[in-house]
Parts: sequence; C-alpha cells; structure tokens
Amino acid sequence: MRPARALSPQLPLDDAIAAATQRLWSHQGDNGAWPGEYTGPLFLLPTYVAIARVVGLPLDAATRRGMARYLKSQQNDDGGFGLHVGGPSLVYTTTLAYVALRLLGEAPTRPSLRRALAWLERQGGVTGAAPWGKFTLALLGLYSYDGLPPVPPELWMLPKSLPIHPSRYWCHARLVYLPMSYFYGTRAAIDDADDLAAIRSELYPEGYDNVAWPQMRYRLAPSDAFTPISKVYQAASDILSLLEPRANPTLRKRALDFTLAQIRREDENTNYICLGPVNKLYNTAVWHFARPKGQEVGRHLAQLPDYLWRNERGVNMSGYNSSQLWDTCFAVQALNAAEALDGEIASAQAARNFIAANQIRRDPPERRRAFRHRTRGGWPFSDAAQGWPTSDCTAVGIEAALTLNPLTATPIEPENFESAVDYILSLQNRDGGWPTYEPARASAWLEKLNPAAVFGDIMIDYSYPECTSACIQALTAARGRLRGAKRPRQSDRAIAAGLDYLLATQHEDGSWYGSWGICFTYATWFGVWGLLAGGIRADAEPIQRACRFLFDRQLPDGGWGETMDSCRTETYCHAESGQATMTSWALLTLVRAGQTQSSAVQRGVEFLLARQQDDGSWPAENIAGVFNKTCAIHYDNYLKVFPLWA
Repeated sequence: MRPARALSPQLPLDDAIAAATQRLWSHQGDNGAWPGEYTGPLFLLPTYVAIARVVGLPLDAATRRGMARYLKSQQNDDGGFGLHVGGPSLVYTTTLAYVALRLLGEAPTRPSLRRALAWLERQGGVTGAAPWGKFTLALLGLYSYDGLPPVPPELWMLPKSLPIHPSRYWCHARLVYLPMSYFYGTRAAIDDADDLAAIRSELYPEGYDNVAWPQMRYRLAPSDAFTPISKVYQAASDILSLLEPRANPTLRKRALDFTLAQIRREDENTNYICLGPVNKLYNTAVWHFARPKGQEVGRHLAQLPDYLWRNERGVNMSGYNSSQLWDTCFAVQALNAAEALDGEIASAQAARNFIAANQIRRDPPERRRAFRHRTRGGWPFSDAAQGWPTSDCTAVGIEAALTLNPLTATPIEPENFESAVDYILSLQNRDGGWPTYEPARASAWLEKLNPAAVFGDIMIDYSYPECTSACIQALTAARGRLRGAKRPRQSDRAIAAGLDYLLATQHEDGSWYGSWGICFTYATWFGVWGLLAGGIRADAEPIQRACRFLFDRQLPDGGWGETMDSCRTETYCHAESGQATMTSWALLTLVRAGQTQSSAVQRGVEFLLARQQDDGSWPAENIAGVFNKTCAIHYDNYLKVFPLWA
C-alpha cells in the first residue's frame, strides 16, 4: 500500500479530492480489492471463544490477551455489554461476554467481571438471556436443555409444502436453526470441568440444580425483548415440549442424519466458510460432536481465523468473512466520480480482475436438496469462495464492471453481464421489490415464529428499498449490453415493478426506512437514485419530497447524522453532530436530484472539507451500518469511500 501524502487542513476542494483519492488508492490490497474492518456486533466474539472451548481449539496467549482486551474495552458504564459497540446492555451479550472472559483466563474477582455479574443480577440473572445465548451456554453445560425453546430436528422432515417448513426461512435464520436442531436433538454438551463448574456457580448463585428449568423456556429480560416471544410461538413450543420425551428414536435418527447432510452441503458449497459467523461457529461444533477429530472439524478450524480481525484495540470477530467485493465496487465508483481511474490503469485493472474473479460461475451442487436459490452470475458480499451472492452486491458488481470495462485490456464478457442480469431477475419478489439472497418463501406472518428476540424481521427474505434501487440501477446500466429481445423486455418489466415498489414504500415525509445502513439517510439515497435510474424526473414530486426531507434534517454544523435509535424506533433520531458518511449519502442524493446549487449542498460540502484531516482522511465517527433493526455494524471503508464520492 502506498503512503498517503500529508496536506494542510481545510484544503481547497480540488486538493481535498486529490488527498482523499490518494488515500483511497493507498488502501487497495495486492489482490486488487479494498480490505476493511467489518465488526461491531458484540455477541460474535464471545460465541467464538465459547465454541473454541467446545471443540478444544487452543488459543495462543497473544490472541487470548487481545480478545480479553477488546471485550473489556466495550463494557458499558452500567457493567453490561450491548448487542453491538455502544449499544445498551443486554443479558444475552453480557452473559456471553462474562463467560468468554472467564474462559480467557480472567478471574471472577476482576472489577470488570464483578460489575458484569452485578448487572446481570439486577436483571434477574442469566435465565433472561435471548435464546441464542442460552443455546451457546447449553453447549458448555452452563444451561439446561430443559430450559430451551424446543428446536427438534424432525421439523426438517415435515412436508416442504408447509409454510412453516424451515426451508422457507430467510437463509441466515434457517442456517442458524439447522445446527441448533442438531444440538437440541442430541443434547450436545461438552464434559464438565473445574473451570466450567466454577463459572456455573458464579452464574447461578441460587444453585444450578435449583433452577426450575422448564419455567425458563420463555423467560426474557426486558433488555432482550426487542421482538417479544409471541403467544403463537409459545403455544407451538409447548406442544413440541410435550412431544419431546416421546420422540421416536428411529425418526429422530433420520432427522439428525438429514440435518447433518444439510450442514455438510452448506459447508462444502461455501468451502467451509459458511454463510455467516454464527452458523460457521455452530457447524464447527456440530462436527465436533458428530465426528470428533474428523476431517470436517479440521477444515472448519482452518477457516476460523478468517473471521478474526486484529488491530490496536485487540482481537475481534468479523460479521462476515469479509466485505471486500461490496467495498471494492463502491471504491471504484468513488474513484470514477473523482476522475481518478484513467491515471491508475494498473490499479484499475487489478480491481477489475478481483471483481471478475469473484463473480460466481455455477449453481451449488444439489441446490434444490440444499434449499438453495440459483447463484450463477451473482456477486457475493465477500468473495466467490463463500458462495452466497446477493441482489445488491450483484448490482454494484455490474455497475463497477461496466465502469472499469473501458479502462482495461480484458473487459468482462457480455455473457457474464447477462448471467448477472438473469440472477437479478430471478430474485424479484412478488411485491416488485428485491430481497437479499433469495425470493421470499413465505409471508410476513412467519415472523410470529421468530424466537431470536433481540433481532427483528429475520424469518423471511423481505424486499428492501436499498436492494430494489441497486437492482434498478444495474438493470438500467446493463440494458445496452443485453443481446436479443427477451432480457431487455424482462428487465423493463422488472424495473417498472421495482419503481412501483419504491413509490409504495416511500414515507409521507419523503424518506425510506433503511435496513442495511443507518437509516433514513441511507435508504433515501438509494430510493432517489433508484427512481431516477428508472426514469422518474428530478422535478417529480417523490424526488422533491425526498429532497425536502433531507433539507429539513440538516444539522446546524452543515452535516447530517442519525443514531441507531432510528433503526430501532423507525423514527428519525438526530446524532449530536454531523457524520461524514451520512452527510455524504445526503449530498449524493441531493446532487443527483439537481440540488447542486442549493445552500444545503454548499453547507454539506463545507462540513466535509472542515472535517477532513491532513492525510486526506476523515476522523472516526458513529457506526453507519446495521442489520435486522437492532445490531449496528462498522464498515471501515465507508469513511474512505463516501466523502470522496460526494
């Protein structure tokens, strides 16, 4: 990586752009991509530590110290730990963080642990944790399976036509509940040990054997009840709990064999990377119990370090194996906007090579048996080895490839664009919008069976304004590359339906709710760009309404900024000061909508110029990413990309 040039603060605009451009180029990796930190959720690292103990993975001293240092640095003033960095304390994460610190060698007498335990006691103890936390504790023998909501593996044996079949869940949910059902069906737990017995006595001062476990199945502390357990779910779980002691051994074995076969397909189709960090960790533990010391465990352990992120704050766990493809495509667009690609042909070619190499070229083997949608032609969030493309990553992949094609000696071939377009067209939901990984397989009522509690909207693959806008933009950009008449006609129909979805989901105040960035500022950028790409004029009422929304929310310092509360409450919540990333989203929206000469845009640009540092960067600020309404996640590259683009 090339060092960035130091410049004086508050530079003239051209110099500021040049400094930001040089800084962005300097962070391009040897593989042509822009690597970056993708962390923030605080439940992941403690789960990593717990599963490492379950499978007997030794952690070297430096890693243990780094993990402990990071966890302790994220403890809230009240003694608890949030679902994400800076979030309010939850019993779920506080319990797992306490256990992880103990497993990492911290003594229970340490002030940080005493404060955490005191906070847990004030909430009524660890039995109020969200179910995902209880499952992780059960693997360590720190929670009884009698106190868990049932997840019997036989559910996978139900007729696939039933709307409650697990194959209809959103992929992230079903691939977490898949290994959970194996754990539940086998009562998987590691053997007791002195340190685990000590931790158990610390978590249950009333005595572990004195807990009325069946009464704890639905116990949920108020801190963890973002999505309260519904009466429908409780009724279904009560029935399953009554049936559990009568489980037929032959059927149970068939069901467990089925879940193992599904887990194997997920592992092999993702090169043992897995869709995400939770099912990666749980699948690793499944093979430890199913085939101790088998080659599956070895292959999982070889990939586990890919999820760790090390820096000066310590050792943390990433929310995916990387965000390289997503970040790289945005970096290309920012550099293109800065007219900085022509002078860096070798670097542009390297970016093109990375993007081309990470388009997925085949569908998963036995994809229907694995309940997978097609993947051929799509681009993933991270890399092709991970094997799970998404609608918006494919869309930005198309746009970045089109941007780079004229600059490289080996442009991406038309058939690859057509394959990407076919993938996008295959995903569109019936409401005209686009989901993330797969078309929705059930209706929103399935959310009544959401047992996670701390997350919202996890049961089906909903349509999202961000994904819909990205797909409209990509289909419009790729239209001239499509051969024959069929695909252009299909694209036109898809774009028209997508526009209807965007118009229908725009709020009265002109905004859209964002599910993958914080929050209304992010989704309004996408919403406006999607409408414009689809042919809506900039002076049309929906565009002007969106502009007024942003004008009304500009802060006195000239910037824009929201907090995570916007996502949780679905109401715009101002940050105390402007945020460079969110200000950039607002500027990108307003400029594309023809508001370049407005005072709001001028003040927004002045805000970015005033905050730019000597090396062309912008200082660290609030987290800008989010998922499932409640969990913030940090995109390290956003501050390098979006202010430059704006």
